[in-house]
Amino acid sequence: MTNLAGLKIGHTTDEEFHTGCTVFLCPPQTVGSVDARGPAPGSRELTLLQPDKPIQFVNAVVLTGGSAFGLATADGVMRYLAEQEIGHWTPIRPIPIVPTAVVYDLFFSQGQRLPDAAMGYQACLNAHETEVAQGNVGAGAGVTVGKWGGFTGPMKGGVGLASAVVDGVTVGAAAVVNAVGDVVNEDGTVLAGARKPGGGWLVTENPYRKFPERPPVQLTNTTLVVVWTNSILSKVEANRLAQRAHDGLAIAIRPVHTTHDGDTAFALATGQVTANFDLVANMAVSMVAEAIRHAVRQARSVGDIVGLAG
Repeated sequence: MTNLAGLKIGHTTDEEFHTGCTVFLCPPQTVGSVDARGPAPGSRELTLLQPDKPIQFVNAVVLTGGSAFGLATADGVMRYLAEQEIGHWTPIRPIPIVPTAVVYDLFFSQGQRLPDAAMGYQACLNAHETEVAQGNVGAGAGVTVGKWGGFTGPMKGGVGLASAVVDGVTVGAAAVVNAVGDVVNEDGTVLAGARKPGGGWLVTENPYRKFPERPPVQLTNTTLVVVWTNSILSKVEANRLAQRAHDGLAIAIRPVHTTHDGDTAFALATGQVTANFDLVANMAVSMVAEAIRHAVRQARSVGDIVGLAG
């Protein structure tokens, strides 16, 4: 992964309790926005990213495990940025702008250890502009997919990345995949998802993926996405790009945007080249779908939860 458009990405992973956080450090004057479509997203500073709000630039984005407890990781990221005197100018001191979103990953750890400010700070120290791990790392350490049929046959999710360059325009995406739905291939077949007890995919006997009478625990599933580009975008265009990112979720996850998911997409534009917006958006849709698939392809098994990477 070398096409980060000037961003740096860093993970901190608690391998014992299968949780962690992932930080995206932005270059100066990175325009950011967000589109949150889940019924109960755990978040911080999302309102600030709406296109009608005057602050244009984002200093970092944090994706974290720990559900709402994990929002504490943003404090560590803010401390790191404050030490570098990075943030929105005010008469007293710069204020770092650090939007944050969470996934619910307490099933493996039973909530015994939660991501905190120290993990957020360490993720900043670990941030790299080329070498970024995928799979059971950072915010993807404790996530799962394919829970629409109950908790008897889900599979391991993770963090995935994808990027492309067309005519000097870079577009990339990162996804933390903790979906209630299945992750599917380009032809719609299941890549990772709900399994039947005797083998095979549950969808073969339940093609509309009808939830059981006792549905999965609500509000504990979320796919988080960050899309980035080196293009010059206004905040309104960045918001539209975040909206288009959800098309990638709909392509790669079925079902998506359900009452059981808190799906949220961020868009970051580092402003280095002029580009046609529709090209950027179309590339973003493809990169989001591929990042989601990479997340499960790189995911390793944890206990009885099977991962495609073994």
